[in-house]
This record gives sequence, structure tokens and C-alpha cells, in this order.
Amino acid sequence: MGSLRLKLKEFDEEEDVPLPVKNTRGYKPPNGQLSLQNVLNTKTKHHIIFGDSSEMENVASGSVQLVIGSPPYFNAPFDYPGSFKSWDDYKSCVNSWATEIKRVLEAGRVAAIVCDDIITPDGRYPVVAEITHAFVKNNDFLYRDTIVWKKPKGYIRKSRRSGVAIQNPYPMYFYTDNITESILVFQKRGFKPKEFSERVKQLSRLDLAEFFEKSLYLNVWEITNVLPQRSRIEKNVAAFPYEIPYRLIKLFSFVGETVLDPWLGSGTTMQAATDLCRNCIGYEINPKLKEVILQKIGAGLVVDPNKIEVKITEGNVTKVVAR
Repeated sequence: MGSLRLKLKEFDEEEDVPLPVKNTRGYKPPNGQLSLQNVLNTKTKHHIIFGDSSEMENVASGSVQLVIGSPPYFNAPFDYPGSFKSWDDYKSCVNSWATEIKRVLEAGRVAAIVCDDIITPDGRYPVVAEITHAFVKNNDFLYRDTIVWKKPKGYIRKSRRSGVAIQNPYPMYFYTDNITESILVFQKRGFKPKEFSERVKQLSRLDLAEFFEKSLYLNVWEITNVLPQRSRIEKNVAAFPYEIPYRLIKLFSFVGETVLDPWLGSGTTMQAATDLCRNCIGYEINPKLKEVILQKIGAGLVVDPNKIEVKITEGNVTKVVAR
């Protein structure tokens, strides 16, 4: 990462702009990642919208360069019990989400959806297949890739289904314990190469040491999930780890572009976008998460007020909370 720091310093010095003062209030990017926001003099804008992402009227068509998000997993027993009236109701929501994402996403750009099939008392539901179908059925998106997110085998949040075979060590009693989720990568058709300044290209350049160290070129990413620790701020929220949006933002967007998370949750995607000098829009239906989101993206913690602008829309009212 040292080479990246030198490169960032070199480009800032070329523009003869002083580096921001060091943060004195203790804000640090999670997981020890390098925060471009702490190095560059680049202001980013973030818009938190409390509303339903099936109708994103606050987002202009074709204005987003990357979508990252994890939709509700039907009626997941731990996180979304009883959230949807039926499987058909859930499929209708998935279709609405896919339609809106297609509208707001710039042609040729990527939507990365973190999802998994779900097991309820009524059986197993094919969430991954349904989301895939919603995106590709009208030939609007290329099904570009599937990345398997593999969690540590020592931690299993869901019930230990494999215990059935231990109690009944006979054929037909076998069930698996799930330690993976899917990251579905769809690319909206109509890709055309864009021209970027040399500075933006260099600032967005992949760190090849990190690329190989983390084996980003493989379709299996081994990443520890967010553990249920009492000290974590995302209590009672199905948060995915910071490392997932961190990787996807670096792989599929340039500095200064806009990332959208239609299911913002505790704000992890916006946190990573802030650290990596991308703008971000996030939709979330639960207004109780407002303070959690603000805490994660560092609003009020960044020393230089010119580094970040944060707006919050609730109903018909939009307020600037950090500028």
C-alpha cells in the first residue's frame, strides 16, 4: 500500500493543493484499509434517502455508475421474518428493484447483488435464481459473473443442519451447513469506453499487490462475516462486511463516480464509498438506522468540512447534515 500512498501524494502535489490535516478525533477506516478520503482533497457527496427503493424518484435516470447492495432474503428467520406476504409478493419486489436499477444505472455499468437462497419453516426458496431471472429476462443485462463469498467454517449463524445426520447416521438424513453467499455481477448493456483524466485513472488504478494478495482474480472470496459482537454498532442489522463493497467499488468504479445501494442498511456501502472518494446514494426503509449510518460514514468526524457533504431525505424533506 506504500506505493499507492506515494502515488496519491504525487498527484496532489502536482495540483499544488495542501493535504488535509490529520484527523484528531480518532476516525479510522475499518479493517486497516487505506482511506483515500484522508489523503486526497476530493469532496464527495452522499445522499441518504429513507424510502422504498422500488421507486427511486430521487435518482435521475442513468446517473449511477455502480450499484452494490444486498436485498432482503425473503422471510429470513433471523432478519426478515414475516416481511413479505408470500413468495409471489417477494418476486414482485425483486422485479421492481431490477427495473429501477436498470433505469438509474448508466449504460454498460455494473450492478453487484449480494444474496443467498433462504430456508424458512415452509422450505427453501431460490432467491439467487429469482434475482438472476429478474435481471436477465428482458436481455437488459449481461450476466457477467458470480463470485462466491465464503465465510469461515468455524462460524455458522444459521441452525446446524448437519447435526441431523449426526443424530441419525443413515442415508437421507444429510443436510449442509451454509457458509457461502453469492455476489451476482450484472452489466447493463450498451457499454462504451469513457475518457478519464490521467489523474483519475491513476487514483483509480488497482493495487496489484493487493489484487494478488487477496486473490481477487478468483471467483471465491474468503471474507469473515460481521460477527454478532456486543460492541458492534450494527445491532439487529444483517450487515455485510466492509471488505465486500470495498473490493467491488475499487474493481468497478472510478474516483469521483456515484455508487448506489438500494438497501443501505447500516451504511457499509456508503462507508466504503466515502473512504474511496466515490459519491454515494443509499435507500433505506428503516429511519431508526440514521444515526448508525452517520456514525459509519464519519459525518461529523472528518476534520475538514470541505471533504464531505451528506444529505438526508425523509418524506418530502431534505436536510444537509454535513457540508
